[in-house]
Amino acid sequence: MLRTALLAAARSPLARQAVERTPLAKPVVRRFVAGSSLGEAVAVTASLIGDGRKVTLDHLGEDTMDAAQAAATVHAYERLLAELGDTGLSAGAEVSVKLSAVGQSLPKDGEKIALDNARLIGEAAAAVGTTVTLDMEDHTTTDSTLGILADLRVDFPSTGAVLQAYLRRTEQDCRDLSGAGSRVRLCKGAYKEPETVAYQDKSEVDRSYVRCLKILMAGDGYPMVASHDPRLVSIAADLADAAGRTPDTYEHQMLYGVRPDAQRQIAAAGKTLRVYVPYGDQWYGYFMRRLAERPANVAFFLRSLATKS
Repeated sequence: MLRTALLAAARSPLARQAVERTPLAKPVVRRFVAGSSLGEAVAVTASLIGDGRKVTLDHLGEDTMDAAQAAATVHAYERLLAELGDTGLSAGAEVSVKLSAVGQSLPKDGEKIALDNARLIGEAAAAVGTTVTLDMEDHTTTDSTLGILADLRVDFPSTGAVLQAYLRRTEQDCRDLSGAGSRVRLCKGAYKEPETVAYQDKSEVDRSYVRCLKILMAGDGYPMVASHDPRLVSIAADLADAAGRTPDTYEHQMLYGVRPDAQRQIAAAGKTLRVYVPYGDQWYGYFMRRLAERPANVAFFLRSLATKS
């Protein structure tokens, strides 16, 4: 029930106003969000790469309903990628893009606008020697996102996909995307979805995650294991070994601010650990979904507010 309430709050303008107007919330948000500016994001990226980790950067923004706003998001990514190139960080950092932030939800020609905008970001990434991963959102956008992905991969074959294990369709999507050159980030999923399309029980989601991971590890692509669950991290290592994979043929991914000690341990063991680093002013929806994922996050948030009050 708590998760449902938090996910509902993530879509509530009134709840957003209440949290954003709470001065004590901002310092807590910084645990999960690198900052609001490009400079802050680049500084965090440099620190993480210097510590032996890799990075994927997300300029926060979603549900864009204005073409000018979508164009502004593209410009933000172009500036970010240019800065990564100028600072020599692009070898260890890529970007993650929500298609809804670049026009996918626009009422007229949304898919075409999102594809054109994603191409611009892909060109900027290629120019500095890195790549793009398309984030996945709620299930109503899955087919559209995978269609745009297929178009992008014609010109930018290293464009990454995200698949969500809680969706019942994802095992088949893993089979479709497990071929050579395909980069797939497998996560559990963070949106409230109906039972008709998504598993509801945590144990069901975990079992689906393992089934999907088996498919990806046995395939010819590059699996990206997005999980903080120690058991799933261990299972991923076992599946990689069973598939004869070397550490350079897959990677682990974790969120900025979540289990940083475990991140360092994985990187120190010679495996690739990539940190998902969000930044920007539009942090509210992302922050609420992080709270919804783990009760420990809510407890941390409340404890921090109590301590600072």
